[in-house]
Amino acid sequence: MLVFDIKRYSINDGPGVRITIFMKGCPLSCVWCHNPEGVSPQKEKLYTKKKCIGCQTCVHNCPQNALSLTPDGIVTDPTRCIMCGKCAEVCPTTAMEISGKDYTDDELMKEIDKETLVMDESHGGVTFCGGEPMMHPDELLSMLRRCGEREIHRCVDTTLLASPEKIKEVMGECELFLVDLKQMDSEKHRKYCGVPNELILQNLKMIAEAGADFWIRIPLIDSVNADEENIQKSADFLASLPWKSRHLNLLPYHDIGKGKHEKLGTIYNPLHYPFAAPSKEVQQRCIQQFAAVGITATIGG
Repeated sequence: MLVFDIKRYSINDGPGVRITIFMKGCPLSCVWCHNPEGVSPQKEKLYTKKKCIGCQTCVHNCPQNALSLTPDGIVTDPTRCIMCGKCAEVCPTTAMEISGKDYTDDELMKEIDKETLVMDESHGGVTFCGGEPMMHPDELLSMLRRCGEREIHRCVDTTLLASPEKIKEVMGECELFLVDLKQMDSEKHRKYCGVPNELILQNLKMIAEAGADFWIRIPLIDSVNADEENIQKSADFLASLPWKSRHLNLLPYHDIGKGKHEKLGTIYNPLHYPFAAPSKEVQQRCIQQFAAVGITATIGG
């Protein structure tokens, strides 16, 4: 399994204190993505120019001669680089990093087992997210089954953009889904996330009707989805589902992904959409719209 981060003592990715496994690869391309290093299913190199001291240790240790020092810092020749990670290993300031590390099931279980005491005491567990873990259903299912054998609470953080058959398999091996609901209008969803949303909504309805437990998270963004019409459509759709917990988090926009794009050498929000966090008044209006249909929405989490 290719993992780009392991977050310990997480309190926002399901109940209790959790260990969150970030799997690489996502079929969406959300313009505001705060984990752009998780979109590609391949290993990637990150470079932080302000941390580089120009020592050229990476240059001298690259077996492919793919690196050179320029006035703009260290430059990588992509035709030569094989993502071996030698540059990151020897960099004294961690200016060079590799996003993505291969783990076997046994290696990942060792990492998870380190947290069992905290998980047990807090009624926590393990959360698999990304990226999009459903892009790697066989690897995901294998780990979910291993965790199930140890009676560890299992959560899958997903966009639900996957085949219904695979989602049904995963549904049988986890206790909770965390589901992002970004925009109800399919064309707007395509505009901002790169894909339409019909399959996502169909799958959400499917897991609800199957009795699976899920929490909803909405990234709340002015000019994208915080308007009264979209929130009402979201509320009406969710209220129509047979939903156990009716747990919904509104996540006001932030641009933390901007710095990560700089490390990747890519551009954040290239079309310059006017993204902004909604005002407190708009946030309260959204909460009231959900409350009117019997859904308790909270800010953050």
